Amino acid sequence: MRTLVSASMSLFLAALLVTACATGSPTTNAPSTAAPSTAGPPGSVSPSGSASLFSPTDVAWLQLTVAMNERLLPVLDMVPSRTTDPAWQTFAARLGTAHRADLSTARRLLAKSGAPATNPHEGHDMPGMVTEQELTTLRSVTGVAFQRLAGQHVRAHLQQAVRIATAEQRNGVYPATTAVATEVVRAGDAELTRLDRLNP
Repeated sequence: MRTLVSASMSLFLAALLVTACATGSPTTNAPSTAAPSTAGPPGSVSPSGSASLFSPTDVAWLQLTVAMNERLLPVLDMVPSRTTDPAWQTFAARLGTAHRADLSTARRLLAKSGAPATNPHEGHDMPGMVTEQELTTLRSVTGVAFQRLAGQHVRAHLQQAVRIATAEQRNGVYPATTAVATEVVRAGDAELTRLDRLNP
């Protein structure tokens, strides 16, 4: 399932976040050479009031950011009970605080955009999203085994977050949203470097 959704996500990024990830059965067709559609993603805003300042790209990125952060936070919250490594505990606490702040900001901006509060990525297993099965596996291990496995999930999340935030940086239009994307790229790169030192 994740392989198929990964192909869908590649199309999603190739279209510069203008369309949301596929719902239902994701497609693996090659990217079209046509210009990206300007139609909004599922749950995109209607052009009225301040909502008209947000592009479909902005809304799609915010929605995906919310979905990804919601999936990562349970992993970070496990750290204190699964490992006694102080470096890992400090790393997870800092990352958790930052991601909760980003989640709050993304939700606030989505509300301002007029997008529905529902999560269009509910149930999707996309790159950078930890699955329920993976959470169950994490709960079954401790110590170094937990750190290695958690590190893999954190790395996948950060790499994907930087990738899609870079697309929003380049193609988004709402200043507050592109500013958040810029910070996600900066912070994500820094946290990946720190993660390298935790799990050499």
